[in-house]
Amino acid sequence: MRAFFKRHLGVHLWALGVLALFGVYWYGISSRGAANAVSAVTQAVKDGYAGFWYLFPFSVVEWFYAAFILGVFAWLAALFHRLRTGKGRRRRIAYGGVLGLACLCLTTYGLYCVGWGVNYYADGFQEKSGVYARPVTVDELERVALLFTQKLGETAGQVERDENGVFAVDRDEIFAASTGVYENLTKEFPFLARTDRVPKKMLFSRLFSAMNFTGFYSPYTGESNLNVDSPACLLPANIAHELAHQRGIASEQECNFLAIAAATASDSVVYQYSGYLMGYIQLSNALYRADRDRWAAVYETLPETVLADLRYHSAYWAQFDGLTAKVSTRIYDTSLRSYGQTAGIQSYGTVVDLLVAYY
Repeated sequence: MRAFFKRHLGVHLWALGVLALFGVYWYGISSRGAANAVSAVTQAVKDGYAGFWYLFPFSVVEWFYAAFILGVFAWLAALFHRLRTGKGRRRRIAYGGVLGLACLCLTTYGLYCVGWGVNYYADGFQEKSGVYARPVTVDELERVALLFTQKLGETAGQVERDENGVFAVDRDEIFAASTGVYENLTKEFPFLARTDRVPKKMLFSRLFSAMNFTGFYSPYTGESNLNVDSPACLLPANIAHELAHQRGIASEQECNFLAIAAATASDSVVYQYSGYLMGYIQLSNALYRADRDRWAAVYETLPETVLADLRYHSAYWAQFDGLTAKVSTRIYDTSLRSYGQTAGIQSYGTVVDLLVAYY
């Protein structure tokens, strides 16, 4: 047995390291206190190495993902070649190769679990702020939806538009203004304070659109990554969403709420408009399900410029309503559930309760 362990010493030590990594994760999800402790450490670590990865002007994690996929295929190709040429040693080669590949995949997954998955079990925005989602009445929902349509009417004419009346603010301008979006909201919620860096534009944005992603935060590099192929009208709010994740907030519904709250409170009218538009979409969808007559009355108050943005937004995403989007949505839904987000992808809907409670 000892000889067997020594024969595969490297991969066996790696496997023990993987077990230790998952041990940290299991400890982290064992209690709220443990989750808070682990997430505080990992947050500091991520903020530390993010400073290095942000020296690169492109999304580094995109290339990490590409390298990982190519690495797995290269590993398999090398393994099959060794099995074909290693007569008499095939069992040993197969054991080391398969265990090594398993360790590679489990290390990648374990780092994600420790670096991000634990955050789902730690204190989120609601616990830290005292602002909690609560059941709302249709009257309350209608009032807040009307507030957002009023604000949209006030800000829609102050943003640049193209010849068709569609939102046409330069994306570089949007990114440049991103680092100040949380300044005003931080005055109300000081625990959100941090020094933000300009998020990264994704090279493979079109591919992420096909998977129904507008952006993502990478715990591997500490980068916030944004889809720059999707309609620009929601890009400012999407940036604010990813910057909420940058603050260690894992819950998608809380980050949607924070995106809207931060954007609408910012000094940039471009971010204000985008935040009110994102909020209106959330509130409008909920009101449509609750009372279609009231929804229609609220919808009729929208100016034509806002309707142009909503039509463009719907048309863009309609082209990706296929198998890829459904599969990626199902995978992400399963991922959320695996971290205790029992509502799965539907947890995005509960942002409405937070919006009504806050506004």
